[in-house]
Amino acid sequence: MIDELDRRIIAALQLNGRAPWSAIARWAGASETTVQRRFAALHERGLVHVVGVIDLDRTAAGSSMLVRVQAQPGKGWELAELLAARPEARFLAVVTGSADLIVDFVAHDNDELLRLLFTDLPGAGLITGTDSVAVIRTFTTAPMWDTGLLPPEAAEDLRPGHRPPFERDDWDSPPRRPSELERAVAEELAADGRLPVSTIARRLDRSESSAARALERLVASGSLQFRTLVEPELLGYRVEFMLWLSIHPGKLNEAGRCLARHPGTKFLAASTGRFNLVGQMVLPGTADLFRYTDEVIGRLPGLTASDVTLHLATLKRAWTRVDR
Repeated sequence: MIDELDRRIIAALQLNGRAPWSAIARWAGASETTVQRRFAALHERGLVHVVGVIDLDRTAAGSSMLVRVQAQPGKGWELAELLAARPEARFLAVVTGSADLIVDFVAHDNDELLRLLFTDLPGAGLITGTDSVAVIRTFTTAPMWDTGLLPPEAAEDLRPGHRPPFERDDWDSPPRRPSELERAVAEELAADGRLPVSTIARRLDRSESSAARALERLVASGSLQFRTLVEPELLGYRVEFMLWLSIHPGKLNEAGRCLARHPGTKFLAASTGRFNLVGQMVLPGTADLFRYTDEVIGRLPGLTASDVTLHLATLKRAWTRVDR
């Protein structure tokens, strides 16, 4: 469906979804005009989309709850559509294994989470069981993932000074709550992460300089990141799965840091519940999964139990429907 130039463009955008076209073109090995035309074609076909995403930890915008859902036989897809329609669903995948669906719900407070999980959960009659874990600290996130399709120098150029979340030293600092203008800018970029500042300013009826400063503050503080939404298969990763691990509490930080460095790790977080380390991973093929299980999972410090749920289809990523 796409060629190597398309993949290099996507890989550069994954490193920095809002990078200037001149920088994207430099690492893609094509002219700016060609790169912009290719991106427009990929976007029109629904294959690539750049969105701005608020960092929940840094802004106190909400908390994440990963829910493993078992559905009645034959009702998984119907249930998936109902759950994906909820605005609180940030991510949803149909999977195989010990669960049928994986949903990432984001709630602003405990009352909202209580209503969502116990009172207003859509399709409750189609559910036979659930298992929830609350995310308590991230080791790495999807916007930070490096596809490995470009040389290391590309990452250094496109996102200088990048530090993965597990190297943060400000976890105990109070969150930075965005201003009203910053929230409005972030909302505009949630739909289109490459929206020009001039367009944002016009839509918000603010000056271009004030909109630009608000965006700069969001990015500089780590409150806003840019994610390139693309199915991993287009980049050569035909296997995507969620990894659920039980790690001895005294080894959780060590295991998390170790696994976060693996090139196939898109997302990894410490969590509550029987699985206290949860990740979203990609690998080139099914044959790699055996070696990964043996050489990566099996060698993690403090490992006591593990589970894998393979993705069959993904309906939602970063609050965005990606299956249409």
